[in-house]
Amino acid sequence: MQPIHALGEFFERIGAPSRFYTLGRQVTPCPASTLKAFEAGELAWPWPWLDHAQLACVFQVGNGDDPLIWFLSLPLDEQGLLDPAPRDAFLQRVLETIGRTASLQVDDSTERVNNLMQDNPLTFTPHMTQRAMLHAYVSDDLAREASEHFELAEAYLTGQLANGQWQALGLQGLADFVVRHDAQQSNALAARLDALPLEVLRPLCHCLEHKPLSTTLTQALIARGERAAQEGDVETFCNCVRAVGQGNKSTVGVWYDELLEDQAACGPDLFAAIAARGWPQLEDAKRLPHFIERLAENENADFAVLIRSLALIPRLRLPLLISLRQAAPETRTRQRLSELSFGRI
Repeated sequence: MQPIHALGEFFERIGAPSRFYTLGRQVTPCPASTLKAFEAGELAWPWPWLDHAQLACVFQVGNGDDPLIWFLSLPLDEQGLLDPAPRDAFLQRVLETIGRTASLQVDDSTERVNNLMQDNPLTFTPHMTQRAMLHAYVSDDLAREASEHFELAEAYLTGQLANGQWQALGLQGLADFVVRHDAQQSNALAARLDALPLEVLRPLCHCLEHKPLSTTLTQALIARGERAAQEGDVETFCNCVRAVGQGNKSTVGVWYDELLEDQAACGPDLFAAIAARGWPQLEDAKRLPHFIERLAENENADFAVLIRSLALIPRLRLPLLISLRQAAPETRTRQRLSELSFGRI
């Protein structure tokens, strides 16, 4: 049996149509071409999280109604490239388990396929919001109906139900709405956002942070975030900061700039929220060094961890290194760098 060195090639060999989705830093579809280039060592992983590429492999065995899902966490090197040895060992083990035919038949049980992942060091358990968003994407991409919770969430978030009728909402319904909502529904949600109870707003924000949002909805989230800040509600404030992270740069970037100018807002939670979900907004020649300096000035923020996390993002790596190297001697950034040993960032 010829060795296999790519996940896509593996699913082709066993005759299982597959789709891939990123997890961790962002839940979003992953083009097969991106995964192929990454596995070939030609591309750094665009969505690194905790030094890993977290991936959902969604595939169909035979004529089974429901697709199967494997969650893999592939280790990255210091450049954000794949460390191939664990991946190769995993594929070899799975092929040996399946047998020399290297195929799965229609009558193969879900249990047998899932057993291939037992005691696998690359597996991980995604957070419940990640799972909800993944299932929302998969059902939509496969042109299947949304979950049974979708219609209630849709009616509530667009104002068709009274504001007090939120107790029956489910996280999966919120995720389905985030993935499937159109422009008109986005405007309806924006108009309703300020009145949403925290029990709805917070999990909704956790879903919204994985999608680019309309300008209207982004502005509504910014307004709600400002209100939370004035009320001293740090959790809701950071939820809103994260929720708009994938939004329009001309809108979100301006808000981030204002927050970075506000000493009261610049705490460890804000820096973590921007680094985790608002990293696209740091692709700016002025905002990135400003963020780094504010981060360095805060003694309670984990400067080394957040800088290293951002340095693994391919689009930020070079600008980040340039910003660090060009930091003036009198800046807190330069002082923090002198206190730390980053090795090869």
